[in-house]
Amino acid sequence: MLQWPPKGVEVLAANKLPLLNTLILLCSGTTVTWAHHCLINGDRDGLKKGLWLTIILGVLFSTLQAVEYLEAPFAFKNLNYGTTFFMATGFHGFHVLVGTIFLAVCLFRTYKGHFTPQQHFGFEAAAWYWHFVDVVWLFLFVVIYVWGGWGAPVH
Repeated sequence: MLQWPPKGVEVLAANKLPLLNTLILLCSGTTVTWAHHCLINGDRDGLKKGLWLTIILGVLFSTLQAVEYLEAPFAFKNLNYGTTFFMATGFHGFHVLVGTIFLAVCLFRTYKGHFTPQQHFGFEAAAWYWHFVDVVWLFLFVVIYVWGGWGAPVH
């Protein structure tokens, strides 16, 4: 019978850094939505603030993910668990990085006056992408950290 995580693997506690990162991404979903509402209502200052906050939260998420990697009690080469963990969260982390860059480009374009309440497809695409990254993280949090660590010794 297969066991997951494999016997002897110490996992990361879901209620510590992973939970904090989850809250950070949920907050970032709120700030990008706020920025969108500001854009639609012609509030350029609110749009800028919302984008800045979302970008800062994206950078914070990525930084804490790197800290988590450094503190992980297992390595990429640790059989299937380490490989699965680092590939899944790393692939997601890459998408967070891409989304953060995408939002930074939107912020730059905002300062240049490129978005109006009527024309802002680039921002819409970035916001939808960011929400997608949020939803994927919720799935990963449940599958990798909560369900994937169920019954295993915790670091």
